[in-house]
Amino acid sequence: MWTIFQKLLLCSRVSFSALQAILEGARRLYSKETILLLRGEKKKDFVKISELVVPQLATYGAGFANIPLYMLPMDFSIVGTVHSHPLGNLTPSATDLNRSFGVILMIVGFPYANERNAAVYNRNGEKLTLKVTK
Repeated sequence: MWTIFQKLLLCSRVSFSALQAILEGARRLYSKETILLLRGEKKKDFVKISELVVPQLATYGAGFANIPLYMLPMDFSIVGTVHSHPLGNLTPSATDLNRSFGVILMIVGFPYANERNAAVYNRNGEKLTLKVTK
């Protein structure tokens, strides 16, 4: 059933300002990975990202970023996570997919310049269309 639900999801929408905040945060923390929670809502065949949430007690390092999920409050408006890949690869690893939280996983990669340095996936690792809105 989870797979059927995920196949209906075709794209993710994020505002230009939210994407710029994600990219700027990744640039500032470079060469470590960064991680944020994405707050929003699922509508029909897309997810609309409305806010970024900085997770408490997150760990940032060279080649990893981690959130202690057991410390997160119950918040059903969290639709996924975004994290950076300092080497620029936008493909999720098996660890990325296994540790994803929510219905989408966004990855931003070096040089963190614009939407070409961002990709969104569902929990099955299938790439979704990323639409940047005003």
